[in-house]
Amino acid sequence: MSLLKKKDSAEPAVYSGADTEVVTEQQLNDVMKKYDKESNTRIWTGTPQKLITAVMALFSLYCIWSTLFSKAALEIRLTAFLGCVIIMGFLYYPASKNHVKPNSMPWYDWLIMLVGAGCFFYYCFSFSSLARVLTSASKLTDVQIAIGVVGILVVLELCRRCVGVPILCVLGALLVYTFASGLPLRRLIYTLFYSTGGVIGTPAQVCAKFIVVFIVFGSFLERTGISKFFIDLANKLAGWSSGGPAKVAVISSALCGMVSGSSVGNTVTTGSVTIPMMKKTGYKPEFAGAVEAAASTGGQIMPPIMGAAAFLMAEYMGIPYAQVALKAILPAVLYFAGIFIAVHLEAKKLGLQGLQRSELTPWRKLLAKSYLLLPLVLLVWLVSTNLRTMAFAAAVSILAAIAVGLVGTVGEDARNPELQGFGQVCGSVLKDTGRTIVASLEAGGKGTITVAVACAVAGCIAGCITATGLASKLITGIVAVSQNSVFLALFLTMLCCIVLGMGVPTTANYCIMAATCAPILIKMGLPSVSAHFFVFYFGIVADITPPVALAAYAGSAIAKSNPMRTGINATKLAVAAFIVPYIFAFNPAMLFEGVSGAGDVILIAITSLVGIFGVAAALNGHLYKKINVVFRVLIAAGGLCLLYPGALTDIIGIVVVGGIFVFQLVSAKRSTKITA
Repeated sequence: MSLLKKKDSAEPAVYSGADTEVVTEQQLNDVMKKYDKESNTRIWTGTPQKLITAVMALFSLYCIWSTLFSKAALEIRLTAFLGCVIIMGFLYYPASKNHVKPNSMPWYDWLIMLVGAGCFFYYCFSFSSLARVLTSASKLTDVQIAIGVVGILVVLELCRRCVGVPILCVLGALLVYTFASGLPLRRLIYTLFYSTGGVIGTPAQVCAKFIVVFIVFGSFLERTGISKFFIDLANKLAGWSSGGPAKVAVISSALCGMVSGSSVGNTVTTGSVTIPMMKKTGYKPEFAGAVEAAASTGGQIMPPIMGAAAFLMAEYMGIPYAQVALKAILPAVLYFAGIFIAVHLEAKKLGLQGLQRSELTPWRKLLAKSYLLLPLVLLVWLVSTNLRTMAFAAAVSILAAIAVGLVGTVGEDARNPELQGFGQVCGSVLKDTGRTIVASLEAGGKGTITVAVACAVAGCIAGCITATGLASKLITGIVAVSQNSVFLALFLTMLCCIVLGMGVPTTANYCIMAATCAPILIKMGLPSVSAHFFVFYFGIVADITPPVALAAYAGSAIAKSNPMRTGINATKLAVAAFIVPYIFAFNPAMLFEGVSGAGDVILIAITSLVGIFGVAAALNGHLYKKINVVFRVLIAAGGLCLLYPGALTDIIGIVVVGGIFVFQLVSAKRSTKITA
């Protein structure tokens, strides 16, 4: 689910440079519908659309109010929340994308929606009387068991419609194992529906408590025009340099990724601009699509939001959110630095140029638009200083985004020649601002549906694992196979994470990893923080790892390239995501664990950046000239030494990487003189 959504527009989303390939809005929608399940929605027009917009906006306001002010019991708030989500979900998502008619919703969808929501509202309004029987599964009546079964099945059907099948396959396999292990149905339904270890488990709790308000904040922030500002800023910073458009893709995706929760959505949103630019510059289509996919996938690991998973990580690890964001900084910087260096080396190898400086937005215009950053800066400041709760910080930031949007609206309407006089301008500003607020609330509510459903299903997965004791069995199995080898255990866990993370949204992805894979590594002796970051990273890179590389396939659709080649290129570009987790697993200093001061942090950051340069150069095979096989192996080894914090490894790495760099430079200059 993406916290930053594209605005509905009939205009093509393109870069305005001459001879640039046009990517139309319809093409983007087609790509999103093919690779992003939540983009397949019903078509509402006229009065029905207005009614659903109003209901969805009210739902967002209710979620904000509930988060900030409600004192009701946890079970009451969560079941009311999920009941509303089911209603909203079935109003938006059809059973199949191939059977959608304007202003049409089949009778069976109305029935499923009402029955499913009724199951949760029954729990909500009957909680005071249910509290006496919720102490044990044996006290539940057959009717209450039936209500639980129906409620769970409706959630699973909505998940199929708006999230996809992969996460249901994981749950289905666990349910089969659960029944095979002999767990009674009554006990299972009690665990998954009535206890706080299933659909209303930790993932749903964090979603209702934190994630919803940040989704709404992202909707308001997007409508201020910050995405275009990030792309223009990235263009100004790097667009003019060698192979500039690819660097623009890396920077803009990193910036947009700070508040993004969908690698596919991020790929399509920024890729509609950057991929045509890269192809125009001279990059091959497979490389252009891979750059955008790899960079957009990195948005999920970029602080401060980390695709909304940061809040879940704080809850699971039991540390403040600000610490999670801080620990994520260096690995995220290394990830994007690796892609940036790779595209620079590729540009030098191909002799590519950058954009003309005349095509770039002037600094004065960028500075004039820098006020768009105020809501994001305010959010980070409020959260990092712990002055108030995260929900309060998000609510205040929403008001700041409204104020920022109001400033932009005033500027646009004041320059509109069709508006005459102060009264007309004020009327237009109020009207436009009102529409923006309603549209943002609607988008926030719609975005909440997918995340809430994914979190509910992830809670069921965690519930099955807990009820059957599968986690301890997995731990025992991997420990036995790895024969107490930490590296082999890490490798096997990495494979599990990539398989389980294929096609699963960020938040649900992490919930699954935290329940299944993180305990394995903690049992092997890894610190909790390292274990959780390790599984989170490898769950995320499933989006660019073939065969189910959804982000890479979305990028290939825009670039008109071979999907598998694009996925392979994206995997190579994102090499840092496959290396860095092993580094902080063996040495948590990269996560700023156990460092003694600012000096250690600076040293780790510098050596790690040089190390990722060495690895990127080895993979690309070109510095100032082609690198032979022996030097490629050596510079890769030197880079890995620098990535591993430690005095001896740093010295070895600097000598090897620095020596090969100098040799390449001198050799290239000598060859140039001989040629001349």
